[in-house]
Amino acid sequence: MRTIRIHADMPLSSGADIALPAQAGEHLARVLRLEVGAPVVLFAGHDGIEYDAVLSAVGKREVRATLGEGRVVRNESPLSLTLAQGVARGEKMDLIVQKATELGITRIVPLITERSEVKLDAARAEKRLLHWRAVAASACEQSGRARLPVIEAALPLSAWLGALDAEAPVRLALLPEGTVRPAELGLTGSSVLAIGPEGGFGERDRAALATAGFTGLRLGPRILRTETAGLAAIAALQALYGDV
Repeated sequence: MRTIRIHADMPLSSGADIALPAQAGEHLARVLRLEVGAPVVLFAGHDGIEYDAVLSAVGKREVRATLGEGRVVRNESPLSLTLAQGVARGEKMDLIVQKATELGITRIVPLITERSEVKLDAARAEKRLLHWRAVAASACEQSGRARLPVIEAALPLSAWLGALDAEAPVRLALLPEGTVRPAELGLTGSSVLAIGPEGGFGERDRAALATAGFTGLRLGPRILRTETAGLAAIAALQALYGDV
């Protein structure tokens, strides 16, 4: 029987009886049609702990669960990798967030770049951020992770580069003219991977990345779409230096 895992962004502790977030409760009650006594697994997403639980009440306005023992989930990748992704159009960005989460990404930074086609005002940027975090939470539920990747608010490339720690980890940018292959990196700690949007990084972007100390990474002789490029690079790096 499939284990039903639910992200509950709230304090969780063994023995507690809690009201589940409205969206999670509605999913369990109306979509999955679970009844009192049904087993579920809950996780807060920030501490790597999940709890066996049973539904203690299923109503139209509220679904409650009683938590059992908690356990540490040890499936986070040893490779701490940040994906700095040029914001892609529509469902492409959802796909990138979802699959990067499944592949074990640590942090995602959406970037507004020279060739970005997506325009985000303050209100829309906040709405998209909440949506991407929900996509990541759902991917954690499915993949068994109990720690959500950090997803930051969208930033212009220049602002993000300016805020990088001077002692930041290995800095990589996937570029068609890149000369370094994944197997040549010898990664041992944290890394940052920058991926351009549709159309790739512009000339000003590339100059800024070079000035900030980014090395051009190359996966092969073919040009990959933005929704393919980052995921392929993450998979390659995880296979070489992570746990894939």
